[in-house]
Amino acid sequence: MREQEFWSEEAKQKLRAWFCWLDDNRGDRARLRRAETPDDVVLTEPFFNFLRQMPESWARPWNLPIAAMVAAVLAHVKKDEDKDKKDKDKKSFAAQLASPKPGTDRPCMSEMRFQQLQKSRTPDEFFRRLIRAVKLADSHVNIISLADSIRRWMNEYRYGISLKPLDRLAVRWASDYYTSK
Repeated sequence: MREQEFWSEEAKQKLRAWFCWLDDNRGDRARLRRAETPDDVVLTEPFFNFLRQMPESWARPWNLPIAAMVAAVLAHVKKDEDKDKKDKDKKSFAAQLASPKPGTDRPCMSEMRFQQLQKSRTPDEFFRRLIRAVKLADSHVNIISLADSIRRWMNEYRYGISLKPLDRLAVRWASDYYTSK
């Protein structure tokens, strides 16, 4: 999925609108949460409800695995943490994982688990670890950053990593995680 197709302003608004819609449609949220793999999601009615609310480009065959993982992982999120914040105050998903848990100085996700998440080898493994990461962040995450991370990871899995280190998801995540501590 090209970045321009995925992250138009229209796509961001539709993703946030669908996320709010999900609060009033708990049955869809529950069915998406029960998916054990992204492939399970593609076979459900809530996924097609998701696609109907997103831009047409998300429903193209080569984008379906990305859209399925986005829908299923966002179903585990309780609050879009950066919805009402100004751009300079928004934290990326990786930076949120490094944020201290309330009442402690320890990060939401330990460095070891963060490195395991980065080294996921298959979409199913990445999917399970992402859901764990969302839960460790108390299900309050930046949904746009999370969805963008899923798109980048899936593109790197399919097409290989960029030759430019700064374009790689692992480098971006590491930068965000370690600089926000």
